[in-house]
Amino acid sequence: MELNDIGKSFALFVATAIAELIGCYLPMLWLTGKGTAWLLLPAAASLAVFVWLLTLHPAASGRVYATYGAVYIATAIAWLSVVDGIKPTWNDYLGVAVALLGAGIIIIGHKS
Repeated sequence: MELNDIGKSFALFVATAIAELIGCYLPMLWLTGKGTAWLLLPAAASLAVFVWLLTLHPAASGRVYATYGAVYIATAIAWLSVVDGIKPTWNDYLGVAVALLGAGIIIIGHKS
C-alpha cells in the first residue's frame, strides 16, 4: 500500500468516525433534554452516511475494523476537546497512542 493510499484510507476512517459520532451525539442531546426530537432526522442521515462510508473501506475484515477502531478512538478524543470542550488528559493521549500503535502493528504485521 502506497503512502497516498494510506492517507486516503486514514481520511476515510476519520470521515466514517465523524459520521458515527454525529449520529450518536445528536440523539444523546435529545435524550438529555438539550435538543429537540428534530435532531433525530440529521442523526439518522448521519448514521446512513456512516453505513455508506463503511462500504467504501477496502475490505470488511477484522483488520480493517481494528484499524478503524483505533482511528475512532483518536477522533472521539478530538471530539471530546472540540465539541464537548473538555481538555483531554495525558491518559487520553496515551490511550490514543497505544490504540494507533496497535493498529499500526496489525497493518504492518499483515504485510509481512
